[in-house]
Amino acid sequence: MASVRQRKHTGDHGLPSHSNKPKKNPSQNRGSMKIQHCFFILTAFVVVSTIVIGSYFDVLPWSPYTHATNVLDKVAFILGLQKHSYAVIIDAGSTASRVLAFTFHESVFDKNLKLDHELFVQVKPGLSSFADNPQKGAEKIAELLERAKEVIPPSELKNTPLAMKATAGLRLLAVEKAEGLLEEVRKLFKTSPFLTNENSVSIMDGSDEGLFSWFTVNFLLDRFGGDQDQTLAALDLGGGSTQVTFMPTDQATLDETKPEFLHHISAFHHNVTVYAQSYLGLGLMAARKEILSVGNVQDSTTLRSKCINPIINTKWSYGGVTYAVMGPEKPHYKEVKADRSVKEKYPIVKFEECLKIISAYVNKKVDKPKELNQKTISAFSYYYDRATEYGLIDPFNGGGVSVRDYHIAANKTCETPNAEQPFMCLDLSFISVLLQQGFGLSPDKVLHLYKQVDGHEISWALGAAFHILQNGL
Repeated sequence: MASVRQRKHTGDHGLPSHSNKPKKNPSQNRGSMKIQHCFFILTAFVVVSTIVIGSYFDVLPWSPYTHATNVLDKVAFILGLQKHSYAVIIDAGSTASRVLAFTFHESVFDKNLKLDHELFVQVKPGLSSFADNPQKGAEKIAELLERAKEVIPPSELKNTPLAMKATAGLRLLAVEKAEGLLEEVRKLFKTSPFLTNENSVSIMDGSDEGLFSWFTVNFLLDRFGGDQDQTLAALDLGGGSTQVTFMPTDQATLDETKPEFLHHISAFHHNVTVYAQSYLGLGLMAARKEILSVGNVQDSTTLRSKCINPIINTKWSYGGVTYAVMGPEKPHYKEVKADRSVKEKYPIVKFEECLKIISAYVNKKVDKPKELNQKTISAFSYYYDRATEYGLIDPFNGGGVSVRDYHIAANKTCETPNAEQPFMCLDLSFISVLLQQGFGLSPDKVLHLYKQVDGHEISWALGAAFHILQNGL
C-alpha cells in the first residue's frame, strides 16, 4: 500500500513559494499549541485506560494471541513502522508437493509474529513418486520456488529462510532412494537466492508434523493465551501417515503415556506439554494400498478387494506403481423389490466383511489416547476431503461431522455402486474404523472439519515457519 503526498508549489530553488496570507499573532499560536497539548494528554489517557481496563477484563481490541492484525498494528502500518518477516516452506508430501510462502509482521504491541499473507501452490504427484528419477523431482520443486520468488520482495530474498521438509512419502521409501531425492533438492537450494543451510532439506519427524499442525490450527483459531482446555486437539490424515496431537490436562494421561509421545514446547511465552503421536502407514493412501493388497499375491499389480464394488475396474497409482483395482471375483448382490412381482438386484460391498479387513490392519498399529475423547477436536486433510466429496459438509465453510456420520456414510456408500468414486466405500470405512477402534472416539463425538481459516491453509507448514523464524533453520 503506497501513499502519495501532494507536493507544495516551489520556486526556482525548490523552496516553498511566498504567500500573501496574514501571519498569526503569538497569542493565537500559543492557544493552538495549548489545545494540541490537551488533546495529546487526553489521547494518552484514553489509550492507557483502555489497556489497563481491557487487560483486567480481557477485552482488549488487540490481543497478543490472535493471528490477525490488531488496532495498534494498523496504526503502525500507516506510520511505516511495521517490521516484516518472510519464510518459504516446501511441503514434500506423499501425494503432492506444495509451497507456502508466508508474510508476517512483528506486532508493535507484544513483538509476536502476526500472519499477513500466504501463497499456496501445489504440484502433483508427490516428490516420492520420482524415486527413480530424482532430477525430475527436483525440477518440480524448482517450479514451486519460482512461484515463491514472485511474492517475496527481491531485497528480502537473501534474508528469507527456505526449508523443504518431506513427510511420510519419503519416510516409506528405501533409504538410498530417499537420500537421492534429498540430495538433488539440496543442489537446487544452493543455487537459489533464499537463505539456506545444511538443515534446509530434511525428512521431518512424524511427531514434529503433528506438533506443527496442532500449532497452526490453534493459532489460526486464536486458542492460545487462555486456559489449556481452550486449545483444540488436532487430527491430521495425510497420504502416508496420520497424526493425533493435543495438550493433556488429565494427570492420568501424563502418567500413563510413554515419554517419547510427550513434548515440552514453548507457545507464545508459555511452556506447555503436548501429546503427539504419528502413525506411519496409517495415512489414507498407505492404508488403502495395504487393505487392497489383502488376499492378493505379494507385489501383484492387480488387486482384487472385498472393499471394492464388483462393478469397479480402475487404475490407481501409488508410490510410483500403477495398479489395476477391481472388486472380488465372487460378487455380492442386494435384492430390492421394484414392485410386487419384480425383484432387482445390484452389486454391493459387503460392509461387515470390509470392516473386518480394515480393523485387522488398524488395531495392530494404534494406541488409544483416552483423554482424546474429552477434547474439542479439529480434523483436516483427508478427513475434510472425504466429508466434502460425500456431501457431509459445505465444501467452502467446513462444519461438524460426528464419528457416527462417517460410519453411516461408509455403510451407504458400500451399498451404492458408483464408478465415479471407486474408493469412497473403502476410504470412509477406513476413517470410521480409525476414529472408533483406533483412537477410541465415541460414535457421537463431533469433529470440527477445516481446510482454511480466514483464507489460510490448515497446514503444518505455518507452524514450521514460526519455528524457523524464532529459532533459525
